[in-house]
Amino acid sequence: MKYASVLDLHTHTVASGHAYCTIHEMAAAAAGKGLEILGITEHAPAMPGTCHNFYFHNLKVVSRELHGIRLLLGTELNILDSDGQVDLGEKELRNMDVVIASLHLPCMKPGSRAENTEAYLNVMKNPYVNIIGHPDDGRYEIDYPALVQGAREYGKVLELNNHSLEPSCFRQGAKENDTEMLKLCMKYQVPVVMSSDAHFDSAINEFESARSLLEELDFPEELVLNRSAEALKPFVNRKF
Repeated sequence: MKYASVLDLHTHTVASGHAYCTIHEMAAAAAGKGLEILGITEHAPAMPGTCHNFYFHNLKVVSRELHGIRLLLGTELNILDSDGQVDLGEKELRNMDVVIASLHLPCMKPGSRAENTEAYLNVMKNPYVNIIGHPDDGRYEIDYPALVQGAREYGKVLELNNHSLEPSCFRQGAKENDTEMLKLCMKYQVPVVMSSDAHFDSAINEFESARSLLEELDFPEELVLNRSAEALKPFVNRKF
């Protein structure tokens, strides 16, 4: 299969408050789908209903291997303002295996095109952030050339979020925005990662919409990190 995947880095469990499976259930489902690596990235504390800071402090007690697959445990940070402030501090982030930073309406209201773009560019300066999550939501107008060039400068990965591309998703203009982003990633040789944003175990590693768009654009497979653990290694905090 073109754009084959051995990993899914953006998933949530019951700890996030609006997801519905446990870590064990998610890991078992990932193993059943033949994955090598599963990222569990709970929503950080500013998201209504999610876990407390204590949850992230105590991730050290969780095995990094379950059901025969490697777990990368971390968070989906909320970007709080155009300065790139986030809702977990260095004390928590330095122990995270993988960190995604995203814009969510409950945590930052859309600003101007310049303000939204600055929010992404400033959060990229955070050394613990690995991935920019779903930068495709048209409710946050952004400068895509600046986004992609910023990812290249700061060594960050841009997410191609499969859920954003599904008809049921509330994000706006995702296909058009992802198309622009991917074309620029080809131009500037910036890596992307397909993610499911799964809130239930059946959605893990489901990338039909993302693959369809990559195929439509004839996107280079070598720029998609899902292809191997080795390709991923330089772009996460936990070395394995």
